[in-house]
Amino acid sequence: MENTLSYVFVTPYTIAKSRTGGVVSRLLSRLDLELVGAQMIAADDYFAKTYADILRSQDDPNNKGAATLLGDYVEQNMGPSGGRPHRSLMLLFRGKDACKKLSDICGALYPENRGVESLTGETIRDTYADLIVDSEDPNKVIYFEPAVLTPRNQKNAHMVLKLLSSWLPGQPNIIENMRYPDPKKIQRTLVIIKPDNWKFASSRPGTIIDMFSRTGLRIVGVKVHRMSIAEALDFYGPVREALKNRLGPVFGAKAKDVLETELQLHLSEDTEKVLTESFGTEYALDQFEQIIEFMSGQRPSCCPLEEMIEPGSVKCMIMVYEGENATGKIREVLGPTDPLKAPGGTVRREFGSNVMVNTAHASDSPESAIREMGVVRFHENACANLIRSYINLH
Repeated sequence: MENTLSYVFVTPYTIAKSRTGGVVSRLLSRLDLELVGAQMIAADDYFAKTYADILRSQDDPNNKGAATLLGDYVEQNMGPSGGRPHRSLMLLFRGKDACKKLSDICGALYPENRGVESLTGETIRDTYADLIVDSEDPNKVIYFEPAVLTPRNQKNAHMVLKLLSSWLPGQPNIIENMRYPDPKKIQRTLVIIKPDNWKFASSRPGTIIDMFSRTGLRIVGVKVHRMSIAEALDFYGPVREALKNRLGPVFGAKAKDVLETELQLHLSEDTEKVLTESFGTEYALDQFEQIIEFMSGQRPSCCPLEEMIEPGSVKCMIMVYEGENATGKIREVLGPTDPLKAPGGTVRREFGSNVMVNTAHASDSPESAIREMGVVRFHENACANLIRSYINLH
């Protein structure tokens, strides 16, 4: 069976209630599909109505009324209200039988919501969705929140993917839909969930998002990214000199100690200086190369110059958070660079291994966030091109 592409929309209500991390955890840990794209979108009236009409045209004989229920929900809740658009998170998954697998993990609309005793917690909708019907008329829905939206078959998926391929181009990758009482107090900060979290199916990325949700900040942008060597060199450029200044003298002194012990002789301060400028600097630069390799999948010294701008072989997820003191709040939850020195309950303490494999990055200032967003071209998102390529192929 060939690899297919399908989607999950995390609804505005689920995002507003900071349940995004829990949903992502379920999707990543229980599927053998690859997450190939992510984008925060703000559906306009056209998209919401067109998507709703597609859903209404897909009535399922086994779930009478489900198509209308979903279509009405999308038109009323996913589109703008009071002139204000709402955030939805689009996740793109690729793999064999993608639609069925996503549909199974997201869950059905009706059976599990008719009574509390029938809930199992196995699916996303078991945990996060609500369907309340009239006790006297089971066909009358009083309240409905599906938590996530995903197609039940590939034909239905193609219809929505085709809509996305024409609508997504030109849509911003950072959603600006909030009016703050004092905009001057609002910051944006960038977070990277690093490649070590994506090596195998795991709930870690979702759990990390869930931990950041305790800040009360809003996620306004998301993208799945494969950092090129050129981007990694630019992104971590400021670290290069810092490593030389910090590690050079330390390992120059260590080299001096080793030589004195082995050779049984005393080395002068001038020799130590030479060792710092040679061995110490070389060690620091090797550490820098390891950082680049960790983030891009390859060492710069092993890569032909013309290939340095190509997407890397490892992926990460990049997010932008917005709110008051966003930089400080995120870094407090993240913890210090060395996981062993991080307080309990922080992201790095929970999931980091060492100063390099420390699970996530967060900007150290609003100015750094702006620079880093530019380096990874955060305002661009590959989802539209990915969907268009898939549609053209099929």
